[in-house]
Amino acid sequence: MPPPLQNRNRRFTPEHASQQQARVYRSLKQVEQWVEIHDYAAYEPFDGLSSPWHRLTRRHLLLDRLLLQAVRQSPLNIRPLLGIKPLPSTKGRGYMAAGYLVMHGVTADPDYRRKAVACLHWLQQHKSHKFNEYSWANHFDFASRAGRYPKDESIIVWTALIGQAFIDGYEATGDPAFIEVAQSACRWILNLPRERTSSGTCLSYHCLSQESIHNANMLGAALLARTWQHTKTYDYLRPAEEAMRYSCSRQRADGSWWYAEPSKFHWIDNFHTGYNLDSLKCYVDATGDDTYRDAIVRGLAFYKAHFFGEDGCPRYYHNQTGPIDSQCAAQAIETLANFADDDEEALELSTRVANWTIGHMQDRDGHFYYRLYPGMKAKAPMLHWAQATMYKGLSLLLVKLHQREPVPLTPQTTAATA
Repeated sequence: MPPPLQNRNRRFTPEHASQQQARVYRSLKQVEQWVEIHDYAAYEPFDGLSSPWHRLTRRHLLLDRLLLQAVRQSPLNIRPLLGIKPLPSTKGRGYMAAGYLVMHGVTADPDYRRKAVACLHWLQQHKSHKFNEYSWANHFDFASRAGRYPKDESIIVWTALIGQAFIDGYEATGDPAFIEVAQSACRWILNLPRERTSSGTCLSYHCLSQESIHNANMLGAALLARTWQHTKTYDYLRPAEEAMRYSCSRQRADGSWWYAEPSKFHWIDNFHTGYNLDSLKCYVDATGDDTYRDAIVRGLAFYKAHFFGEDGCPRYYHNQTGPIDSQCAAQAIETLANFADDDEEALELSTRVANWTIGHMQDRDGHFYYRLYPGMKAKAPMLHWAQATMYKGLSLLLVKLHQREPVPLTPQTTAATA
């Protein structure tokens, strides 16, 4: 839940704000304005199969993968050449709603609440039409080494993250419709296939077949647990417990997680590790179940030790820096800010990552670049990947900085620091 505004009668002015608060605030206002000017539409890293050229590749998984990865990995934005258009993103809209609610909590600006509610209403209207319950999907077909799934096929990652934004909305506004949406999303999650083992049960990535992926499983468990916290619906609690047992029992000795257990998924990357840690913290905070406190401590220690340069540059993998990716930066800022109250190093590291990213990856027009390659910047403007995720991450960092140095932020700050 976004923290309440401290000392509401005081007003923020640049001379009263710390230099760091002002820099973070200025950056998030710039990206906020970019998103709104572009009407919440942009590209996504994996949108290659929305090209008309997909008609020529769709019969062969390998060709689909090649087309998707060519678009994703190209340092140059080849999407316009391939007929790929900027479009709205449900996950991007969910992240913006969550960020707006954080900003409303720290500024008391009613405009943030209005924009958050508008985003949540848009998400209600743009649920996947394939399912009766609330769930959300990509607006493009997808293909990977694990296989294909079509657009509008809801996935647990999108559904869980957007569901969290609806709980944020419920906590901020008290509107029962928002918690009802979260409950509906939980019912969708409970209808997913599951891998049942003697050491926990794994929620599937989607409905098409059982796909056991740790971050997806833990994100689903976190939403179930947080919804249980508000509704006390026991049907949500037990599957959340079993899902966390599955992933935590498979945490590696050094505190890390593979992306998934089959050998073809044996990599350890920055932002999926962040998802795991955030989800586990959410589960523990919501349920009071201290079983996995040690898993959090070991996982956070691994995360801090392996995914960042001394200057705050985010690394993609635990053993490899490149490509320098905006999603790694955004998720790192968010995850480390989430742990700032529990780990004294987390806030300093979150701030260092934010400073590095603002300095190296934010364009003059406000948007954040997709990736940095040696000698080249991939500037293609994404929506959820970079803009919306950075917006939420920076808003959470601002809250933590504000809690340490409680300089009130007000709507007047926008003009003062722009």
